[in-house]
Amino acid sequence: MIAFSRRTFIGATAALSLCLSATGASAQQFINVLTGGTSGVYYPLGVALSEIYAKGIEGARTQVQATKASVENLNLLQQGKGEIGFSLGDSVQEAVKGNKEAGFPQPLDKLRGVAAIYPNYIQVVATQDSGIKTLEDLKGKSLSVGAPASGTELNARAIFAAAGMSYDDLGKIEYLPFGESVELIKNRQLDATLQSSGLGVASIRDLATSLPINVVAIPKDIVEKIGAPYVSAVIPAGTYEGQAEDVETAAVGNFLITHEGVPEETVYQMTKLLFENLPQLIAAHSAAQAIDVNKAVDGMPVPLHPGAERYYREVGVLK
Repeated sequence: MIAFSRRTFIGATAALSLCLSATGASAQQFINVLTGGTSGVYYPLGVALSEIYAKGIEGARTQVQATKASVENLNLLQQGKGEIGFSLGDSVQEAVKGNKEAGFPQPLDKLRGVAAIYPNYIQVVATQDSGIKTLEDLKGKSLSVGAPASGTELNARAIFAAAGMSYDDLGKIEYLPFGESVELIKNRQLDATLQSSGLGVASIRDLATSLPINVVAIPKDIVEKIGAPYVSAVIPAGTYEGQAEDVETAAVGNFLITHEGVPEETVYQMTKLLFENLPQLIAAHSAAQAIDVNKAVDGMPVPLHPGAERYYREVGVLK
């Protein structure tokens, strides 16, 4: 009788252990960080975030996914195929509307905000040999505007429309990621590239150290014609090798976005760790220097996720 009881106890203990093990496995949080091309700013910041989350969130398994950036990221989040992603503010606005031309066949209603982070600068760069010094000079020339229906390409369309131009004015148009655009320019197969990114993006730095470049201005009056969320900004002299003067351009805010299906506690931790580890993000890319918790809800195009809202109330950003 005693032996039977002991066997029963051991069996019950093993079953309980298996049950607890299964519970632990189901509680494990998978965090897929949706970024952009590997030569842009989203990717290194996404890698840094994934490392921060893997270390700081108990039981988290993280992954970084290189994508075509804003538009693809938002569609993936809507489908539940990522937990946090980078996006330009105007792309988020178009996603909420369901703008088919912008890459959103129907309104994306599951998106939730995490944080406003840093501005993207619309950077038009041409080889000096091309003779391109102004937007008008792009007529008849070849230009890459980013992947089709990407956040960068949406920026390009907006800039061209405000300048009274269209893609038809170009001699040739390419829809390529940043790194591939630069390689074509270095091989004399492309005159210019339009890249929407943080200042000092690796692809343009690479180009500027390989060939003499012109950074093409986007005048303030053109930016004002577009309106919000675009604002006039400046690419400071010396941002790229050979850039001797400040250059006027347009800027659009970047946001970290999640979806309603991610648990509140997970988003709370992701938001908290973002702001508690800014030095690590700045080490990954200098664009992160602009991340400020006091501006984290400024211009947010979608409702905040409850987890992010809880953090902002905790630190006094929201009352």
